[in-house]
Amino acid sequence: MDVILVGLPGSGKSAVGRRLAQRHQAPFIDLDERIESRAGRRIPEIFAEESEAVFRAHERAAIAELGPPDREPAVARVVATGGGAVVDPRNRWALYRDRLAVWLDGRPEVLAQRLRRSPNVRPLIVGRDPVFAVRELAAKRERYYSAATVRINGVPEIHGVLEAVEAAISAWRNPPTRLLDAETAIGRYVLGEGIAATEIGAALRRLEAGRAVLVSEPGAWVAAGSGIAATLAADGWPVEHVLLPQGEDAKRLAVVEEAARALARLHVERSEPIVAIGGGALGDAAGFLAATYLRGIPFIQVPTTLVAQIDSAIGGKTGVDLPEGKNLVGAFHQPATIVLDVAVLGSLPDRQRRAALGEAVKMAALGDERLFELLERDGTGIAAGDEATLESGALAEVVERSGWAKVEVVVADERERGPADGRIRLNLGHSLGHAFEAAAGFGDLLHGEAVGYGLRAACAIGEALGVTPPERARRIGALLDRLGLATSPLPYAVGTVLGHLAADKKHAAGRLRWVLPTADGVVVRADVPADVVERAATGQLATGSPA
Repeated sequence: MDVILVGLPGSGKSAVGRRLAQRHQAPFIDLDERIESRAGRRIPEIFAEESEAVFRAHERAAIAELGPPDREPAVARVVATGGGAVVDPRNRWALYRDRLAVWLDGRPEVLAQRLRRSPNVRPLIVGRDPVFAVRELAAKRERYYSAATVRINGVPEIHGVLEAVEAAISAWRNPPTRLLDAETAIGRYVLGEGIAATEIGAALRRLEAGRAVLVSEPGAWVAAGSGIAATLAADGWPVEHVLLPQGEDAKRLAVVEEAARALARLHVERSEPIVAIGGGALGDAAGFLAATYLRGIPFIQVPTTLVAQIDSAIGGKTGVDLPEGKNLVGAFHQPATIVLDVAVLGSLPDRQRRAALGEAVKMAALGDERLFELLERDGTGIAAGDEATLESGALAEVVERSGWAKVEVVVADERERGPADGRIRLNLGHSLGHAFEAAAGFGDLLHGEAVGYGLRAACAIGEALGVTPPERARRIGALLDRLGLATSPLPYAVGTVLGHLAADKKHAAGRLRWVLPTADGVVVRADVPADVVERAATGQLATGSPA
């Protein structure tokens, strides 16, 4: 096996790593030393003479050079990483997958004292108060370190730390790969590969549940739910399940009523959580069920579609549709835990994967340049279900970047009552997107496909108002073209589309607030003339569509 040591500066990774490697007569690799050897300069010089970005490129190359993990039970290599190595999603994918990742933790005050005595210069610490700097790094990086296989206090004498690592080595059985583990103001957020049943069990224990009550729909149940149920049962959990209809058919008040009656027959109590296993529509309906049954019970979100993992399962918006519009009856109800398992995405139909990337393009357009580049390079492979995009970590990175960006926005503005840089930004492409969906009867057009059309329309409105530079609109349009999204005109009447737009929830004081792309983000405008909106909508429709 490979033992990977991660943690903050001063946590003892190099010292522990050398001793551990000697014990097992295994090679020891200090990634920072490798980087300095490759660059021919000390790390502080790389930071000072070039940039942190150049250093991180060296770091990614050094991690890639490790090659595939060793899967034998004996310790084959011990690797000490730099403190920020695991911030990069692709580095974490390489270091945590099929390797024993050990987080050497410690109180910032203790680590800062070590750094004061250390002859090594840490570029992100030097010139600052060490305690404050270490605390700041700890807050920013905890979600990355927390995903390691095991957490060990790195503060005691080195012998005690080594014994704790040895115990982890003896107990290691190559568990599922966790990539991110964050406790946030809107619940726990866990991302990984093959983690669904394990993390559901952990979430149920945290909630002191006595059984697992799973709410799913037929497609998701066959693809993921039944296997999760079997694993939970094998782990000793009594398992019950309730199935809702598939797709948007689940988002009806009558369906929620029947599901609530099923929970009543199971004698589900107010403290008992339900576990929602399915796509965006299932999550919306099951979340609303949890929000309203017994005036609110906990729930755990386990999204099984790409669009749900990067968007709809995050944020606590639950609801059902009415004939008059989408999500017009609902509630804000945050899940206790969101479990994002990229392993369950392999069985998705091509159309669902492709459509989901409409939401990812939206997140990129909000200002994530790295996500934009990632979609431009790997988006077509992800849309096609190319196994290489899973193995490379590209798929997991799209899920992480899109999903975590939404977490940060929602934590800052949960109820969409904040300023123009708050949660309303997430509605980029959604006003006309929802109107197109409603015109399609919430069935013929997948949500991400509708968002693709909405993004093109938003770019057209932004260009007309002079807020969206033509080159930005072209880049967004070219990416949608590359992904095969919103490439054919829709067969709906413009009057029908505009009629559904009137029911959009983003009206304030009778005026619809539009989220429009700028050169590197978005702006919110409530002064968009009706004729500009009509032209933008018509631009996505087939000429001659019936009135």
